[in-house]
Amino acid sequence: MVRDPSRAGADVRNRGIGRGRMFMGGLLLFAAVIAWGTALMMSPHGQATAQGTEHVRTTVVVFMRNSAIGALLLAAVAGWLLFPARRPKKPGRDWIVAGILAVLVVSSLYQLIWLKTALN
Repeated sequence: MVRDPSRAGADVRNRGIGRGRMFMGGLLLFAAVIAWGTALMMSPHGQATAQGTEHVRTTVVVFMRNSAIGALLLAAVAGWLLFPARRPKKPGRDWIVAGILAVLVVSSLYQLIWLKTALN
């Protein structure tokens, strides 16, 4: 038995790279959302400090600062992986990912600025 020769068409030998980028980008974006959400849940916005717990303040601030910076770094790498030079023809997915990245970046930057003013 002899197989028919394949038809001439687009070169699809390197499709795994695009799929790998999308997978790793999605995974890193998910990790960024988890880091962002954890810091958001730990945030003491609007809560008064109970007497006798002031010594914990610097630990919470350091944790929140590191979480915000980590979320920014993960979002940057995820954005780089999810938006290659050649784009697939799915603009809806692109707008959703760009929106998620924008929310992560803006809220993490706000968190960093708020922490800077909270310590003063």
